[in-house]
Amino acid sequence: MNDTPNPASPASRPDSPDVVQVVLGECSAADADTVFTVLRDHFPSDRGDDAPSQTGSSDPAVWTGAFRASRTPEPGAGVLLAGSVTADLQGGPVAVERLRAALDSAFAVTAKGTVSGDQEIQVQLRLTGAEHGEARERA
Repeated sequence: MNDTPNPASPASRPDSPDVVQVVLGECSAADADTVFTVLRDHFPSDRGDDAPSQTGSSDPAVWTGAFRASRTPEPGAGVLLAGSVTADLQGGPVAVERLRAALDSAFAVTAKGTVSGDQEIQVQLRLTGAEHGEARERA
C-alpha cells in the first residue's frame, strides 16, 4: 500500500530546502507508524495523525511522508521497534541531516548508502530498535 501525503499541508512543498521526503519499507505497519510518530514529535508533517495500515494485498508495503526539518531537533529517548525498517530520506543536505539526527536519537541507525546531487541528497538507512527504550503507543 502506498500512503498519499496530504497535498494541502505546508510540509508538502517540495521546492523548500527544509522538506525531506521519507519512504519507509521492509517493515510492519506498526513499525512504520512508530518511526513516523517519532518524526512528527520533532517536525511538522503532511501525514497528520494517520497511522500506516496494511492492506490484504501481497504487494510490498511502502509508506511515505514529507517532513519540514527547519530546525535541529532536541535529543529524544530510545524507542523500540518490533523489527527493522528501511528508511529512504531525500531532500536538502541540512534538512536530511536534521531528520537523521532525530532518527539517531530514537533508534539504532546504520547507513546503507548515500547519493549526492547538486542541491539534494538521498540517504538509505536501516533502523532497528534502540538498545534501551520504550514502546510507543498510539494516542
